[in-house]
Amino acid sequence: MAQNRLYLLTGIALSALITGCFFTSTRQTGSVALAAIPDEVDYNFHIRPILSDNCYKCHGPDASKREADLGLDTEAGAYAALKDNPSLHGIKPGDPLKSAVWLRITSKDTAEVMPPPNSNLKLTERQITLIEKWIKQGAKFKPHWAFIPPQLTKLPEVADEDWPRNEIDHYTLAKMNEVGLEPSPESDKERLLKRVSLDLTGLPPSLDLQKRFMNDPSENAYEKVVDELLKSRHYGEKMALQWLDVARYADSHGYQDDGLRTMWPWRDWVIHAFNQNYGYDKFLTWQLAGDLLKGPNGTPPTKEMMLATGFNRNHKITQEGGVIDEEYRIEYVTDRTNTFGKTFLALTYECAKCHDHKYDPILQKDYYSAFAFFNQVPEKGLVGTIDASFADPPNLKITDQDVDDLLRFINKKDTASVMVMVMKDQDTLRKTHILSRGNYDQPAKEVVAAMPTFIMPFDAKKYAQNRLGLARWMTDPKNPLTARVFVNRMWQEFFGRGLVKTVGDFGMQGELPSHPELLDWLAVDFRTHNWDMKRLVKQIVLSATYRQSAVITKDKLAKDPENVYLSHAPRLRLPAELVRDMVLTSSGLLNPEIGGPSVKPYQPKGVWEVASSGRGSLARYVQDHGTALYRRGMYVFIKRTVPPPSMLMFDASNRDQCEVKRSRTNTPLQALAMLNDPMVLESARVLAEKLMLEKTSSDEKIEKAFRLILCRTPKSKELTVLQNYYADEKTTFAAAPKKVANLLAVGETPPAKVADKPATAALMQTLLMLYNLEETIML
Repeated sequence: MAQNRLYLLTGIALSALITGCFFTSTRQTGSVALAAIPDEVDYNFHIRPILSDNCYKCHGPDASKREADLGLDTEAGAYAALKDNPSLHGIKPGDPLKSAVWLRITSKDTAEVMPPPNSNLKLTERQITLIEKWIKQGAKFKPHWAFIPPQLTKLPEVADEDWPRNEIDHYTLAKMNEVGLEPSPESDKERLLKRVSLDLTGLPPSLDLQKRFMNDPSENAYEKVVDELLKSRHYGEKMALQWLDVARYADSHGYQDDGLRTMWPWRDWVIHAFNQNYGYDKFLTWQLAGDLLKGPNGTPPTKEMMLATGFNRNHKITQEGGVIDEEYRIEYVTDRTNTFGKTFLALTYECAKCHDHKYDPILQKDYYSAFAFFNQVPEKGLVGTIDASFADPPNLKITDQDVDDLLRFINKKDTASVMVMVMKDQDTLRKTHILSRGNYDQPAKEVVAAMPTFIMPFDAKKYAQNRLGLARWMTDPKNPLTARVFVNRMWQEFFGRGLVKTVGDFGMQGELPSHPELLDWLAVDFRTHNWDMKRLVKQIVLSATYRQSAVITKDKLAKDPENVYLSHAPRLRLPAELVRDMVLTSSGLLNPEIGGPSVKPYQPKGVWEVASSGRGSLARYVQDHGTALYRRGMYVFIKRTVPPPSMLMFDASNRDQCEVKRSRTNTPLQALAMLNDPMVLESARVLAEKLMLEKTSSDEKIEKAFRLILCRTPKSKELTVLQNYYADEKTTFAAAPKKVANLLAVGETPPAKVADKPATAALMQTLLMLYNLEETIML
């Protein structure tokens, strides 16, 4: 087999001839730089970022670390007279010469200048000029942009009135015009179809869909395809994938022993919720507080409502002996608090666990007030090997009758009951204290459940002081963050980056929105249309902005290397799970079943064993067989300490903690995986055998494979290269029967009875080369 693997490398050089370019990232540092000083200096967009990056560490929200008793994060603190020199103020509106800040940042004395030289921070001339002009204009402070409720603005005027297809395009085109960029032409139909199919279902378009779309001359042909994809049951799978990262869903507990956890029914519920197009307000509320809702006619919450709360029980749980129960229980509540902050508010709440936040106005008191919402679960700090109902309550028991009557979306195949961890508050209110320096055994002042007033006051008369009250507060029309955070993360799903690049941080250290008016328009429109997630998705993919070609010119690359201003479509590698799905779908091996227990496909021997404690049901990897081998990537078993290696190479999350954006790397391991992974080799073999059984010419077989794998018709030059390669491989294999036998024995799918095995092996090699083209795994 080693010889075969080396032999496969011969296809790499040829692959470049077909696509014309290798994998290159357009996500470089930098963007269009507008160096001119604006007529009106805005605190949020010009001044606060300077202060946050350079001053807040010593003069920010954390009062305990504030130096010289000077706070620059608030108007009152900045305007105050200096104690040792009352004639000066931190900032004196209208007068830089009486503003200590301006005097210090312009000082030539190394003992006086700010930031101090040992901080390795230095303001640019432009930043100093901005601060001076801002002070002269009155030094007006504003609440942080993210904490001001979004407002609808008038659609901006654009140079080309014919280009916009919907409101989104008015905002994006106006920005392009502003920085001297023009939109790219619309992508060709084949590439656009591949893009939208993978974006909405995670699967490449079938040959039938390709044919129907290409032969449909109607003006709404594309919209008809979008509607069809939105109705697909696979839509929910694709949308759920990013939510599983956010929710840190996995099939094991984590920590050293990393035992089995049965949370897949919750995963199935997420798929169901997206497919049924639950409003985001309902989606959020059920996951935060489904156990506190009323069922039909005032009955207790339904099992579906209860199941949704598994979101809050996806954190790691220890199984190790000798641990202190309360220490780990506090860890779990901490995880829930941090996940809530990042998922729904896009704030780095975890930075206020041990002290006041250094940059955002989140006090340590605020952290533990939020902590109090999640501190009422009667859970233990560990999971034992004893009866699960004792070790990790509260649990939800799902029976066959439940599946038949109520939870029909759950793919349950056996007759045994399934136990899923869910939320349920204990009968007696557990007191919550600020924990000194975050230590579980150092409780200080008692706090009650509440949220920071700088976001929106938490009125205890209006909102119950429990998770349901928290959910109502989150979905209140006046909440400035909830809708913004969600639409920004959805935007990232289709463009590779959010309108706010730091999708998990809308705070002072987060990046400013590239299109603030568009972000606000999307947020208000989303909320006022019943938090309709499918409607939002459709708006995005129907826009002219989304439908642009991904071809980039030298001028655009120079002006806007990160494509901040969206003058062309992004070129993005498929997520790890979709790489697997694409290969299996194109070969016809994919098992399209929705939901059910996670599966264990091919994996190198010994990977689990090396990282295992040797205890529990997951000590050894037991591979599945049959159709379970060919499930979608999202159903592959995730053991937290040893995530699936073939998917980890493509930057899949290990689900240890909330992850709102995956990294994208480009390493030789990815190419080696695509060349040698048994799943890829087997897919190439099976597809080659199917094509060989068809009564078509070799040219027709190659062209069909090209359309199945790359989702477009090959150019004549590409087809010639492939035909020549196939002919060469056929000659080589005709003289190497052992290599043919080894190659055609890959995988568990029984071999087809093909007459010409050397030709089948040659075709398999040709298909393997197609799988290794960068275009294959790119949007």
